[in-house]
Amino acid sequence: MDFELSEEQQQIREEVRRFAENEIKPVATEYDVDEKFPFEVLEAATEMGLNGASIPIEYGGADYSALETAIIVEELFAADPGIALSLTATAFGSDALIEYGTEEQKERFLEPVATGEAIMGAAISEPDTGSDVSSVSTSAEKDGDEWVINGNKMWITNGSVGDYFVAMCETDPDAEGRYNGFSQIVIESDRDGFKSEKITGKLGIRASDTAELIFDDVRVPEDNLVGTRGMGFLQLMQFFDITRTMVAAQGVGIAKGANERALEYAKEREQFGRPIGDFQAIQHKLADMHTQTEAARQLTYKSAWSVENDDDQLTTLASMAKEYASRVAVDCANEAVQIHGGSGYVNDFDVERLYRDAKITQIYEGTSEIQKNVIARELMDKGF
Repeated sequence: MDFELSEEQQQIREEVRRFAENEIKPVATEYDVDEKFPFEVLEAATEMGLNGASIPIEYGGADYSALETAIIVEELFAADPGIALSLTATAFGSDALIEYGTEEQKERFLEPVATGEAIMGAAISEPDTGSDVSSVSTSAEKDGDEWVINGNKMWITNGSVGDYFVAMCETDPDAEGRYNGFSQIVIESDRDGFKSEKITGKLGIRASDTAELIFDDVRVPEDNLVGTRGMGFLQLMQFFDITRTMVAAQGVGIAKGANERALEYAKEREQFGRPIGDFQAIQHKLADMHTQTEAARQLTYKSAWSVENDDDQLTTLASMAKEYASRVAVDCANEAVQIHGGSGYVNDFDVERLYRDAKITQIYEGTSEIQKNVIARELMDKGF
């Protein structure tokens, strides 16, 4: 087993870490407090090719592997999860186009994202539909050579700043089977009847844009259908393994960021005439935090490796990584605040923000409870 990163992968990590130190950390509190999207940071990230990292080279992307993308995600989230999500999610929904889109769709929708000219998103969740994706009620009906779309989408990343969204719609309500009759359709935000309402007051990742989308007789060309009509749900399920792996990388990044700040503070903060890091209680916290983070990292990297190597354990590994790494992120952020004491309770120190940001990793892309259901189902069906 070779655990060593290649020279190129090590270089990617170093360059992204340097970018995060110089471009993200100095402005993180500002964007968090103001709840504003970091367009200026995104512009700098575009010059480095960080947005659309997994988009193929022929469409302007860097075509990084899953492991390389996970490394990028980890380093960015260690600096600030809100800004990091804004940067890494500019191509959210692109997997569907890469796998099932026509050549014309790829050129029209992927290239502008890779070059920083557009932001995209995925529109799945609804006000009454979260974990149960098969209960999506947003409808798309054919009218001549157009789709007419009506419904609401909720908690949509990039909702008020995105240029287009890959939306899950019910196109064949009479189809037999719980998972049939859904299709993925690209909806541009400049279409008549499209409305977005920004959601504010979030606990964390406040720099990342989140909104409710409202479709009122929105018309898009029939060519905006992604892949095969009626197969949207099954198409979507194929991408949860990679997206959950990337949320696991987010969790590792948050834990890493919390650990680094806690260790630095423990060396500098003095009580009873010596650094608090000299006390066994603090040492044990730091030991546990770093051990758990390294375990989460290895599980996440193995899941990322499995994405590239068609491992039949990928679904199990992705859910294991997502559930465990998100739990470690929450635990490490919590301990980092504890180590900081009262100073960790205010935004003068980054750990306050990391503590708030960490929680979302246990919720989006499938809650921790859903991950455990998936793991148990896979074990019962295939073992491990």
